[in-house]
Amino acid sequence: MRTPLPIANGISTDHPVPGLPFADDTHIPLHDPRATEAVGRGAGEGMWGRWDDDRDDGWRAFTTDPIRHDLAWCIRQHPDHGRSVLLVRDTDAASLHTDWHRGPLLFRTGGYWWDGTAWYRPLQVWDAASEAYSRRPARSATTVTAADLLDEAADPSAAHLLKVANIDTDAPPPDRWADHLALWAARRAGDRAARPLTQCVVRLSAPELDGDQLVGVPEFAAMAGIAASTLRAYTARGEADVPQPQATVSGRSAWARPVAEDWTEQRSRSSDSVAATMATGSDDSLPVGAADVREHYGRVFLSYLWESPERRRRWVLRQRNESAVKQVADELAWEVAASLERIIPADALSTTVRLAVLDEIATGLDRSQKLDGTARETSFFGLLAPVATMLDWLIRHHPTTAQHTVTDIIGEAEHRFDVDREVTARSLRTALALDGKLGEGAYDEFFAHVLPPARTT
Repeated sequence: MRTPLPIANGISTDHPVPGLPFADDTHIPLHDPRATEAVGRGAGEGMWGRWDDDRDDGWRAFTTDPIRHDLAWCIRQHPDHGRSVLLVRDTDAASLHTDWHRGPLLFRTGGYWWDGTAWYRPLQVWDAASEAYSRRPARSATTVTAADLLDEAADPSAAHLLKVANIDTDAPPPDRWADHLALWAARRAGDRAARPLTQCVVRLSAPELDGDQLVGVPEFAAMAGIAASTLRAYTARGEADVPQPQATVSGRSAWARPVAEDWTEQRSRSSDSVAATMATGSDDSLPVGAADVREHYGRVFLSYLWESPERRRRWVLRQRNESAVKQVADELAWEVAASLERIIPADALSTTVRLAVLDEIATGLDRSQKLDGTARETSFFGLLAPVATMLDWLIRHHPTTAQHTVTDIIGEAEHRFDVDREVTARSLRTALALDGKLGEGAYDEFFAHVLPPARTT
């Protein structure tokens, strides 16, 4: 999840982004979300706007700027923490509007975010069971306010308020941002409704963001098990959801180590990574189960085409050796293995296995009388051997489909029955160890890539 980078602070913001200049936003109705939306929505080609209520009685809105259609204003209003006003590229407005949904009030330092109480690392690790990103608190983080940063030596007259028509989107940040912050503070001084500077959040401070704790491209790439050139290519092309850097040191990007670790963790949960746990290691890239099917049909077809004298005579007229016929047989077998979906529909099997496991859990809860109102801890649920056998088959033949099946089971057990995800995971592991065909170590590796992260909140 890459939060769009803003171009400027609105002069009316309560929470300025450090390093960004301030732009005049007085031509936008910032106090009324409907009016903000109306500025751009349906106002002509290249214009758009939207507003939404939030669960905390706040709201979010954005609109294309009526003067510069390549720019847009994004507003986040919170009943307790005030207002954020950012100027972004128009193509990024909808993304920032979405990123503000359900929790984040501010984004700082390459995606770190604040929910009004605590600071969290960039949202990267997807919790498929909860269908939300895992919240990872920034350790020992403290909030830095405008009052903390105002410099008595700053000169507000050395700064200037930008007019949207004159903004250069490629201009470097101001050399002395303290002067611009002083200008912003001076303009608020006469406004009785303005929030105290001690409540105007600017950024965070955390040990993991100290310069000696940051990692560059080579170390980041080594942590992820890829080449530095690959990481640079991902970053240059905007691929693989590489997080925004937390700093630029001598012109080079640098990341907090925990942010790099989170990206590496999420990368290990990708479909390709899960599939690799069941790969045979050969060039054909078949999962181990599909490779077994190919081997089986290879033997069957070879027997069919070669061992029968009647059929063999049809071949020996042109092909007088077994290896040639075996090649044809292997090709036929490959077609069968590659068409496994035609033999057993994986999605249908996934749904069947998921419902079967959840029924086993419901049955176990019923036995423990939890569903009758008696609170009783259940640390394990046994699965019938046929259910475990079909889950094992799905893992060996369709590992990525099995990945979604496992996370769906864990998520539904948690939401429907209030069963801790670790209990469900333990039950699945035990069932596979008892009735699966793979060695226990293979399942351990599979679950290491598949299981959703432990809940932190």
